[in-house]
Amino acid sequence: MDPLGARSQFVDIQTLPTWQQQLDEDGEKTPQEQSDSLLSQQAFPSPFPFRPDINRKIILFCGDIALLNCTAILNTSNESLNDKNPLSDRVHQLAGPELRDELLKLKGCRTGEAKLTKGFNLAARFIVHTVGPKYKAKYRTAAESSLYSCYRNTMQLAVEQSMASVGLCVVSTAKRGYPLEDATHIAFRTVRRFLENHGNSLETVVFAVSDTEERLYKRLLPLYFPRSEEEERACLPLIPADIGNSEGEPVVPERQIRITEKPGTLEDDSEEESLESDLGQVGNHAFARMEGDVDKQRKQILQGQMSEAAIHKQHQRNYNRWLCRARAEDLSDIAALKALYQTGVDMCGRTVMILVGRNIPVTLIDIEKALLYFIHVMDHITVKEYVMVYFHTLTSEHNHLDSNFLKNLYDIVDTKFTKNLKAFYFVHPTFRSKVSTWFFTTFSVSRMKDKVRYLDNLQQLFTCIKPEQIDIPPFVLEYDARLNRPYHPSQSSSL
Repeated sequence: MDPLGARSQFVDIQTLPTWQQQLDEDGEKTPQEQSDSLLSQQAFPSPFPFRPDINRKIILFCGDIALLNCTAILNTSNESLNDKNPLSDRVHQLAGPELRDELLKLKGCRTGEAKLTKGFNLAARFIVHTVGPKYKAKYRTAAESSLYSCYRNTMQLAVEQSMASVGLCVVSTAKRGYPLEDATHIAFRTVRRFLENHGNSLETVVFAVSDTEERLYKRLLPLYFPRSEEEERACLPLIPADIGNSEGEPVVPERQIRITEKPGTLEDDSEEESLESDLGQVGNHAFARMEGDVDKQRKQILQGQMSEAAIHKQHQRNYNRWLCRARAEDLSDIAALKALYQTGVDMCGRTVMILVGRNIPVTLIDIEKALLYFIHVMDHITVKEYVMVYFHTLTSEHNHLDSNFLKNLYDIVDTKFTKNLKAFYFVHPTFRSKVSTWFFTTFSVSRMKDKVRYLDNLQQLFTCIKPEQIDIPPFVLEYDARLNRPYHPSQSSSL
């Protein structure tokens, strides 16, 4: 609590009415009254049916997003994360100077990406930073896809970090030139589809708007979040023709693969001649050369006949297939375990990833989904130097991953993940775990052997990573205090 009582200005989202509760509070003309003449056009079911369970998660808030006590709020910025816009300035003002220092460590953010920092002095625990696209009519498709990615990646990050609530600002700032109404359609359909498909763990999504934006949001919200069956029927004629795919992502017809109704049927002689011409090119064009005989390639690898470049190319294709699966899969149940997460940086400024052994119920979870989640979380981390901290604290038999699983994981990620891994800190190891790790790193993954560091207590860990830069589970702190001695911040200053 600030001694001056500054926190009293923060807004408790629990006191705000949900979108469902606002049904009778709006004094404006409802969509039903706007489209009475179109009520006869209800032969088709609405793509956004009445869902009171989703509506109870939605809040429309007219005010300062920086005051919301959501788990995370969204901040829109530029590629260098130093944009000067009213929303970003307000977030920085309330969060304090520590935010700017942490943003420097992120080294920018590409358009459509979402990156996470602490909330510092805000009521929100985290801040998600994203970069909206610059809008030009001739590049409209690219702008739509990028704006979709902004909202989608923000929602995905919220689920991965097990957040209960997230506050969303209007990403399409005036400086970027994106038409507000077009951008609002993309925001609403993206959030709606995400809550339908992956949003079970999210309790609240707050759309934070200004006075000028509120009227438009109130007009368009019923199209995607109808609050009754009557409102659903009335809004159906008003929904745009372009509503994206099942995830709300913009669909580009030119990029879709077209398959003929009867591919084996020839309708006339000219098509037959054309077919003979096309068959003559099979195997000669670039697309056909992308993938050879997989079994033959594996045999050549075993016999040592494939070049290193060919092996690398095949491995990259295999990894990309796993990554595509990871991005498409709903992994919220694995994320909720809090077994793998990103924290601060070590003494050398390298990203620190945490792996908590006790939080991996091997016998209860889908191991393949766990592998997909690991790939999904680590993919963007491994592009620069990083370290991993594995807490073996209080693990039992049902927390120990099978060596075959670890070998399979290593075979998939291999060079991509190990190249920039600078250290693997093994905290609170047992004699058995040391022996198992020695065998595994000696005979299966020799590249990892020199990177493993066994640490018997947290004091040793704090010589590499400052205590304030690492989020340690409470049970690990308690165990270490019992086993060794309680940690005091004054001790780390002398390390």
